[in-house]
Formats: sequence, C-alpha cells, structure tokens
Amino acid sequence: MAAATWRTPLCERLGIRHPIFGFSHSVDVAVAIAESGGFPVVGLAREMPHEIPAILAEVERRMGDMPYGIDLMLPSKVPQEASIDGLRAALPPGHVDFVEGLRRRFDVTPPEKPSFFTTQVRSEALFDAQIEAVLASNARGVATAIGLRADLIERAKARGKLTFSLVGSVRHARKALAMGVEVLVAQGYDAGGHTGPVGTLSLVPQIVAVAGDAPVLAAGGIATGAQVLGSIAMGAQGAWLGTLWMAARENHTPPALLARLIASGSEDTLITRAHSGKPCRVVRSDWIDAWGEPDAPEPLGMPMQQVLTGDVFASIHEHDDARLIYEAAGQSVFAIEAPTTVAAQFERLVADMDSAWRRLQGFAA
Repeated sequence: MAAATWRTPLCERLGIRHPIFGFSHSVDVAVAIAESGGFPVVGLAREMPHEIPAILAEVERRMGDMPYGIDLMLPSKVPQEASIDGLRAALPPGHVDFVEGLRRRFDVTPPEKPSFFTTQVRSEALFDAQIEAVLASNARGVATAIGLRADLIERAKARGKLTFSLVGSVRHARKALAMGVEVLVAQGYDAGGHTGPVGTLSLVPQIVAVAGDAPVLAAGGIATGAQVLGSIAMGAQGAWLGTLWMAARENHTPPALLARLIASGSEDTLITRAHSGKPCRVVRSDWIDAWGEPDAPEPLGMPMQQVLTGDVFASIHEHDDARLIYEAAGQSVFAIEAPTTVAAQFERLVADMDSAWRRLQGFAA
C-alpha cells in the first residue's frame, strides 16, 4: 500500500508538501523546515527592530521562493515608550531584594553580551518598529502569539500576507475573526510559551466549530505524526509545532538546556509567570522553582518582570548554567530523546502519520 499524502487546502494555498507548521527562533531551523516541505514560522518577538531586516534577508537568500511566516508578540497594557533603565528605577524594592538574593544564592554572573532581554522593554514603540520591519519583508504569513492589532491585520493582508492568530479560547477566536484574521491557531494548555487554560484536545474542536471557512491549525503538546493526523481528524488543516525543534542541531540549543530537555517529561514543564509576567509554560529549573517557594513574591506583570529578571535569563543562557537554564517548552518535550536534525524529525513525523493512518484503516469495519 502506497504511503498517504496529506495536503489540506491550506497546504495547497501555501504551496507546502506537509501539513506541518514549525515555529522557531532559529533561521537554520526555519530553512530546514522549508526544505523538508513544511511551513516555517520565524519568531521575532525577541529581536531588536534594527536586527530584523538582516535576519529576514538571510532567510530569503537561503530559502529563495519557499514560503515562510513571521511570528510577533503584541501584548496590550505595555508602555507607549520606555527605557529599561527608567523602568528599573520603578521596580518594587521587595522584588529587587528577592532577585538579588537569588543572584547571590545561585552565583549568577552578569551577562557579557547585550541582548533583547538586557536592552529592550516591550512597548508600543518597539512593536511599531518590529511591525514595520516585518511588513517590509517577503514573508507569506504574519502571526501574532499574544495580542491583536487591526491595523497590522489590514496592512499585512493588503501586502498579500496571510494572517494567523494564536488563540486559546472561543472568545479569542471570535475576536480574531471579527478583526479579519484568516487562519486560527488553536493553541492549547499543553503548549510551550504563553498559553491558556484549555487543553489542546478540548480546544481544537471548539475553534473549528466557530471558525466557519477559516482554516484552523492545532497547537500545543504536538510532537508525533499520529497527533498531526489526529488534529486533521478533528477538523484542523495542520499542526503547529515548536518545542520539538529544540532537539535539532540546527537550533544550536545550549548543551545544558538540551540535556535538560532530553531528561524531561511532560510533567517537568509548568506554567509560571516568573519568566515574562504572563502565564508561560517552561521546562522547570532551580531558577523557576525558586519563584514557587513560600517566601517568593508574586511575579510582576509584563513588561516589568522581564525588566526585573531579563539579565538573569540572558546570563544563564550565555553561560549555559546547567542548574538554572530553562526555556519555554511544551508538554511535547516527551518526544525529545536525543540530538537530531530537522530532516530526521520530518521523516519521522511523516512516517508516523502514515503508520497511524494504516492503524485506523485496520480498525474500520
């Protein structure tokens, strides 16, 4: 029996071979996803605006006319303009003292290199600059992970870009559709990063039910071809994967973080506000656990929590601190078993879809 080919209407529209959408901050991962027949989505929420044009120029040089998307994070209730030094002066003294105590306890050394987390603050001015850089690109799709902007959706569509929105509830889906979003990404509680309270298996059919003609992608805890096929069976037109790619060599994951991900199971992730100020699923570490201790204060909101702790996040990644290092990661971490490549991951995903389909056929009366 020949292997099945799964090309949903959204695959046809985008010109991709497989209904697999891959989110990553790594250009190398994005290129490899495209070469493997998926649709890569480059996360740029952590990039400084002046860096974005060069990043996207490299993506387009290496990918040629293969389609790709860009993901931004546009939360509300952030300052119109802000400097990180100015906001540091406004941090609550108790929180500052607590973090200083953690720095001493864990012997955290200051980062040596500037990064988004040590120089930038999420603000409307930052978002405006990121948006302009993204709209000037040749990206086929633009996604927002947190927040919706009617002007961005309108301007992206006017430039021929397909608009995506990650939604965690029916209410969020209806709001996105009312603003003209064309593709809904139903991101369940299982997902890494900023996520909501409803599990993927429960969320996807609810979003499909309200989406009408708009395509839906399933996201959150997905790492196998059987899960991708199951998403399609629920009415989605593909699956959005993020955590899995951190096992790929193309991601250049810090060795200590990769070791932590390989050693972790789904129960080793948790949702915390300690990273960004908003609920965010991460793989736990001693730094994250410290924020759950009885004497720990409640994390600050976004963007103040990053102002408070961003230099620590930068430091533990720069120095590959095996005790403290963590990252946004979903319950799909169970599938990270060893270093691999994106090509090998795609081969396994596609083969697993075919195996799952054969199992289903065997059960049919």
